[in-house]
Amino acid sequence: MALNNPYAKYQENSVFTASPEELTLMLYNGLVKFIMKAQQSINEKNLGKANTEILRAQDIVTELRSTLDLKYEIAKQLDALYDFMYFWLVDANINKDEKKLSEVLEIAKELRDTWSEAIKLAKQPKKPQSVAK
Repeated sequence: MALNNPYAKYQENSVFTASPEELTLMLYNGLVKFIMKAQQSINEKNLGKANTEILRAQDIVTELRSTLDLKYEIAKQLDALYDFMYFWLVDANINKDEKKLSEVLEIAKELRDTWSEAIKLAKQPKKPQSVAK
């Protein structure tokens, strides 16, 4: 990363100052971005670039899996979903299959949007509970 580039400095600072929740959202955003770039590269018949973008998406899925605490049931369910996404990305890369990329993209967008909404809800001020008389 070129540190004399103001945008690169901003991105680096964003990562270093982000909360764990925001970092997860950044990962989801990156996953969506790289899948879309891979799709575009396949459409343009630039298979080398498609490979690079899919590998980046695979790396993000691997990172998401590494953050899970598997003592919780929801984490186990996410792990299975991430495993499926990773396998589908590998298969899409081998076969340059845009349909499989589309399926993973749909899941990634849904996870991203759900996570984004959860962050918003968690940041809302708590309403005082009324005391029953």
